[in-house]
Amino acid sequence: MSEAGLDEESERPPGAAPAREPGMLRRALAAISDLLMPPVCLACRTPIGDHDALCAGCWRDIDFIRPPLCDRLGLPMPFDTGGVMISAAAAADPPPYDRARAIAAHTGSMRALVHALKFHDRHDVRRLLGKWLVEAGRDVVGECETVVPVPLARRRLLVRRFNQAAILAQEVARLTGLGYEPLALERRRATLSQVGLTRAARQRNVAGAFAVPRRLEDRVRGRKILLIDDVITTGSTVGACARALKRAGASRVDVLALALVTDRGVIPS
Repeated sequence: MSEAGLDEESERPPGAAPAREPGMLRRALAAISDLLMPPVCLACRTPIGDHDALCAGCWRDIDFIRPPLCDRLGLPMPFDTGGVMISAAAAADPPPYDRARAIAAHTGSMRALVHALKFHDRHDVRRLLGKWLVEAGRDVVGECETVVPVPLARRRLLVRRFNQAAILAQEVARLTGLGYEPLALERRRATLSQVGLTRAARQRNVAGAFAVPRRLEDRVRGRKILLIDDVITTGSTVGACARALKRAGASRVDVLALALVTDRGVIPS
C-alpha cells in the first residue's frame, strides 16, 4: 500500500466504512432514476438509451439550419460566396432586428418539439433545446449582453401558465452566463393569435403592441439584447419587439429561435 493510502487509512475513525467515490453514488442514483423513469425520445416517446435526447429517426427528421446563411434573416443560402452574405429578402425588406438565428426549419421533429413545449407543457425538452439554441446562435450570443424573451399577453399567460420563450431564455442565460431580464418587454395591448394570419395581417396585429416598461429602461439602454422566441414565421412579432427595445435605447437586437419558416411565402398553421 502506498504512503498516501496508509495515511488515509490511519485518519479514518475506527469502524468507519471505507470512503466511496462520489461518482459511484451518482451512477447508482442515475440507475435508480432510469428504472423509475426510463429515458424516451423527446419527440416520439420511443424508449432510448439516454435522457434529454432523440431517437435516430427523429434526429434524422430535423432539418438543421447550417451555414451558409443570410446574416440578417438567418435563412439558409444556396452557396457560400465568402464573407457576410445577405439574402434578396433581407436586401428588399431589412428587418428591424440586426441578425436572426434558428436551430432548424419548422418542420418534422422540430415542429413536434416546439408544439410539445408550447401546447403540451413538456418542459423536459428545455435542456436539449437550450443547448441547441446556444450552438445555433454561437456567432451572435458572444456579442450580446442581456437575454430577453418575447412576452405573452396576460390573458394567454394565465391560461397557459407559462411563457415558453421565457423558459428558453432562462436556459440560454444559464448556459451562457448572460444577464436575464424576463420583464424587459411587455405587451401593452392584447393581440390576436398569429396562427392563420397573412404576413400583412401579422404585421398589423403586432404593430405597437410591445414596450419596455419605464422602470426597466435603464436595463435596456445601451445594451446588446438577445431576443428569444420559439418560431420565426414572417418576423413580424420579433420585429415589433426589436423596435420597442431600440426605442428604449438598446444598441442592437439579435434574435434567436428554435425554428424558422425557411419558405418565406408559406405561413404555417
